[in-house]
Amino acid sequence: MKDLKLPLSETDARSLTLGEQVTVSGLLFTGRSRFHIRAVEDDLFPPIDYAALNCFFHVGPVMQKKDDGSWSVVSCEPTSSIRFERYGADVVRKFNTRVLIGKTTMGHRTAEALRDVGGVYLSKIGLSGNALRNQIRKVHSVYFLEELGKTEATWVFEVERFGPFFVAIDAQGNNYFEALNDDVKKALPEVKRELGIPIDYDYTEVNSDE
Repeated sequence: MKDLKLPLSETDARSLTLGEQVTVSGLLFTGRSRFHIRAVEDDLFPPIDYAALNCFFHVGPVMQKKDDGSWSVVSCEPTSSIRFERYGADVVRKFNTRVLIGKTTMGHRTAEALRDVGGVYLSKIGLSGNALRNQIRKVHSVYFLEELGKTEATWVFEVERFGPFFVAIDAQGNNYFEALNDDVKKALPEVKRELGIPIDYDYTEVNSDE
């Protein structure tokens, strides 16, 4: 399995294939809804070097402050990225983001932005946040903690062989889940034939008012 070294180069990002399983090693930063909204609508974002930290992890980690004042990660379950689609493309272009990590998928605008900058979206496989925390080697810093709280604050983590994840949107703008849906549609007529379901069978609308 390929381990991607962060910060990821455009060449390395464009070499990845749809569905490929990977891990990442290096520095990444975290964010959720408030990061996206503030960065796009208010031009307000953490003062980090986005060329050196070009991997954005969609997560609201569970954090614990230790007696010496440092922080440890209790859990870091990726959050569903599709809910950031409204701002995703703008964030990718604003920070020239090469890697997005989250759960499920993202939409057309973000896929187009990743294609333009040469970046990828990585989606979780069957991992728990408790398992991922063991691959975080150090919590380097935190931004907007007092203002936004631990969940919405931006954290900088150093990770080693973090994952695995799979390439759900590649740097050519292809979307794994869209391709999967297309395959299902193509296979459905044959499945219906084998099960004896008429091709023109009309399925019941669950939320129908009738």
